[in-house]
Order: sequence, then structure tokens, then C-alpha cells
Amino acid sequence: MTNPGNTRTTSTQRRAIVIGAGITGMLAAAALREVADEVLIVENDELPDGPLPRKGLPQARHAHTFWSGGVLAAETLLPGVTDRWLAAGANRIPIPTGMVGFSSEGWFRRWNSETHFILACSRDLLDSVVRDLVLEAGGVKLRQRTRVEGLTGSAGRVTGVRVRGEDGREEELEADFVIDASGRGSRTPQHLQELGVGSAPERSLDLGLVYATRVFRAPEGAGAFPIVSVQSDPRLARPGQGASILPIEGNKWLVTALGTRGGEPTGLAEDFEPFTRGLRHPIVGEIISHLDPLTDVALNRSTRNTRRYFEHVKNWPERFVVMGDALAAFNPAYGHGMSVGAQSALVLRNVMSTNDVATPHLSRRIQKAVAKPVAAAWDLALGQDVFYPQVQGGAPSRKDRILARYVNRLLKTSCGNFTMVRDFTDVTSLQAPLTTLVKPRVLLGAARGPLHPPLSGPPLTERELGLVTARGRRPADQ
Repeated sequence: MTNPGNTRTTSTQRRAIVIGAGITGMLAAAALREVADEVLIVENDELPDGPLPRKGLPQARHAHTFWSGGVLAAETLLPGVTDRWLAAGANRIPIPTGMVGFSSEGWFRRWNSETHFILACSRDLLDSVVRDLVLEAGGVKLRQRTRVEGLTGSAGRVTGVRVRGEDGREEELEADFVIDASGRGSRTPQHLQELGVGSAPERSLDLGLVYATRVFRAPEGAGAFPIVSVQSDPRLARPGQGASILPIEGNKWLVTALGTRGGEPTGLAEDFEPFTRGLRHPIVGEIISHLDPLTDVALNRSTRNTRRYFEHVKNWPERFVVMGDALAAFNPAYGHGMSVGAQSALVLRNVMSTNDVATPHLSRRIQKAVAKPVAAAWDLALGQDVFYPQVQGGAPSRKDRILARYVNRLLKTSCGNFTMVRDFTDVTSLQAPLTTLVKPRVLLGAARGPLHPPLSGPPLTERELGLVTARGRRPADQ
């Protein structure tokens, strides 16, 4: 799988370097191979052969929601990748048909028509399929166990990276273009400072959110089971708490509980089910009480919302772009990180397809372009997260409060109006801009409100009830 890169390029070849071999990095490499003779991915980790954990991605053990907006972008970059995911065991779950969701405004209805979808599987499987497809197609090489220590070049132009191999030796790798997709731990701010590039504005919002995840064996015959989700309500004067059940490959269910500062789940197995029973609705706890756990509880605390506004740096260097979590890292509860990364890689390909890598100010144009999908997910996350108690990073503004009231109205309407579900999910799946929510038909729908009365309980079918409850009793409703 590994193809170590040479340290020099010839005068007639163009080389691009991507820092980081996660999904964003791999998709960026797929985009760059259309304009570069060689793409070299530099990765600090040793990557596994197949869908297995790796050291530098501890969050892989938790739920990863890959919305259709991101899946479609990945499919454009890597034709056939969706079929490969499904063949490897991933589930394509239709939305809203395949979701039992308890929002802050009540239960979503499971309308018969699909509007969007979610790809549901483990992060290890997602990564391995993309990695194999990118590397086997040619034009991309991978150098593992190699740490990027800095950028080479000047404040005006990045010319490569300075790396340290597992033997401790440093060397410089030349490149005509460099992408940083190294994730939350990116050191780009320090690297740019060393080159004399001005610092970027940055905003952070920290809920103190903790993820606790455990994998369970799904019941026999549970194919096509829906996603089950209990969401928190930011309007309550209490920490936000929620949980979800995500059907993944291998007849397993990945169950994640989460809580903000003051309401965090623990890593103790005996606390897991009671925590989920104590949520706004106990459905997740009711369901898992009948299941066999396959793992212990895994915790993750790397959940801070952080955005670096590199697009605002006036003296941005040529031949360098930052993408993925290195640019903006989101609260994982909304499932937007991978989708934004995939859409950013598609933006990269689209801009570079009509420009030479030496085009003046190209990297600045790309940096501004990838900020657009980032901004959509950022506004959705902060519009909710800023209201939780003990949040660190800023109190809600008047604009935040107005927007939140409108979004709550849209949620309430979505619980009883199929057209609103379609429009609202267009935005949350990142298939449409946030401005969709102020189109005349959406404004009119919000004014009218739901067309059907609220559901009294979770919309599970009789078959689903029989799979997860004793004698088919509806959880917590009888």
C-alpha cells in the first residue's frame, strides 16, 4: 500500500503534496492528480490494511454521519466509491424514511418519500475504502510514519514541506502545490508564522462536549433498521444530552451518548444504559437493554468548534491551501465534518481544473472558495451550540436569538410538513445553502406551521418493535 515519495521532482513534472491521509486528504489527492504528475500524501501514522483502527484517529470509534451532500461530492471525485462502500457493508439509510428522530420540537415523521440519505458505517470502513480506491487508481503515492515539521519557501510562496521520518532524519520535500488536511492537530498557524505570514482570525466555541460510544450486536433480522436519535434542546436551562443508534457493517449497532459540560456521560459500562434512559426520551436506553454489548465504552473529548479564517489573511502565500478539520472543526453531533471535507475537495478540483498551479493568487481563490461549505456547516453548528450553559467562546447575540427562534419554528413545522422536511434537510445535508431557509415557500410554510398533529411517541413499525422490545411493546409509551 505504501509508496515512499522521492525527495525531488524533475523540471518537467509537477508534484503536489497533501499533509494527512484522512478522508479529506485522500479526496484532495484524488482532485490534485488531475493537474499534477505526482501527488504525494505525507502521513504521520502507520495506516492499516483494511477497515481497522489507527492511532491518530481516536474519534473513529464514535458515530460518523456522512450526509448525502458529502457522499455525492465524494462520488464525483471517485466514481464508484459509493458502490464500494455498500459492497463493504455500509448502509444507505433514506431520510426521512429511515430515521426515528426526537428533535427539540418533537418526533419527526417517517414520510414514505426519500429526500436525502445518510451513509452509515464505521469510520474505519469509510477511510479504508477511500484510501484503497485513491491509491489503486495510480498517480498518488503515500509516505507513512513521516511527520511534517514545517513548510519550506517564503511568505510569498510555499515550495514544499520539511519532514522527519521514523528514523529521526529530517529532509525537505519539494512541491509545486501543498495542501494541509492534517485535521484538528494541524500546526499550520505555527508553520505560517515561521515563514512570516500574518496570523489568521480564529474563533472557538467549546461546549465541553463528551462522546461515549459502545458497539452492540444487532438483533437477528434487523436489516434496514432506522437510525434512532434523541437530540438535546438548547433552550432548556440544563446541559445538552443526547444519544443515537447507527446501524453499521457486520450486523452491529454503534450507540453514542453525548453530553455538554456538566452533563457528560462517563466511560463506565454500568453507567451507559442509565444515561441513555435519562434523556428527554428513553428510547435508546430501552432498545439497548435487550442487546449484547460487543465493546467497552470509548470516550472522546475532542469536540470543540474551531474555525480559522485563512481566507482573510491578506498576504496568503502562493501554492498552499488548508482544508478539512485543519481549517474548521465542528461539533461532531451534527455530522458535517466529513461532508464539508468532501465538498471542499470537490471545490479544489473544480477551481484547479481551469487553472495552472502557477496561476497568480490561485491558492487565495481556492481558500476563499472552500470557505463557503465551511461557513454553511459553521453557521448551523453555532446557531445551536451557543445557547448551551457553560459554553466557552461567546454568548448568543441578538442575531443568534432571532435565527434560533426561526430554526425552532422550521423544526416544529418539519415534524408535520413533508415539504418543510425536504427544504430543511436540503440545508442540513449540505446539499443547499443556508439561504434556502429564507425562500418565499419556506417562509410561508413556517408561517403556516405543521400540517399534521405531533406524534405521541417514536414512529417505529410493528416489525421494528418486535425486534427491540419485549413482546413488541412500544418503548416508554405503555
